Amino acid sequence: MRQLASPVELGEVVFSEEDIAAAVARLGDEIRRRNAGRPLVAVGILKGALTFTADLIRALGDYPLTVDFMVVSSYGTGRTTNTDVRILKDLDQSPSGKHLLIVEDIVDEGYTLAYLLNNLKSRNAASVQSCALINKPFHRAVNVEPDFAGLVAPADCFLVGYGLDFQERFRNLPHIRHLQAGLGATT
Repeated sequence: MRQLASPVELGEVVFSEEDIAAAVARLGDEIRRRNAGRPLVAVGILKGALTFTADLIRALGDYPLTVDFMVVSSYGTGRTTNTDVRILKDLDQSPSGKHLLIVEDIVDEGYTLAYLLNNLKSRNAASVQSCALINKPFHRAVNVEPDFAGLVAPADCFLVGYGLDFQERFRNLPHIRHLQAGLGATT
């Protein structure tokens, strides 16, 4: 067994697989209802929203949509936030004239979502909506809210699983757990 660079231990399950599945199904229904057949481009924000994006587009069923991805950077390798958001991989198609649905894993302080909304609107998108699996409104530093939110995070805690990571680990968990730091976990 090797020691992790930052000792961490997984805490309790905060959102079970069933909680997540129910939230994704509800979000799919809400998006279909609100958009009433208007074709959408689902814009998954990698890496965190990969799993959620895949499940959400399946929940949308035969709804008219295409899928694209962006990679943005606003988090370093630790648990601190950097407010300087940068696009590392842009859309493959122009957003001009299209109805976009930004798909995020979590909206925490809001810097990334605010940046993406402003950036995509400035590029002449017909409309830009946002969908987050997890909303953390009590931690917001920027005045922004997702148009669609699946789950609300509990008291201030660091969450991992179902795409959410700590130093690129734990994305593969099928549920979402609280992360406890400094408890000497080994792998």
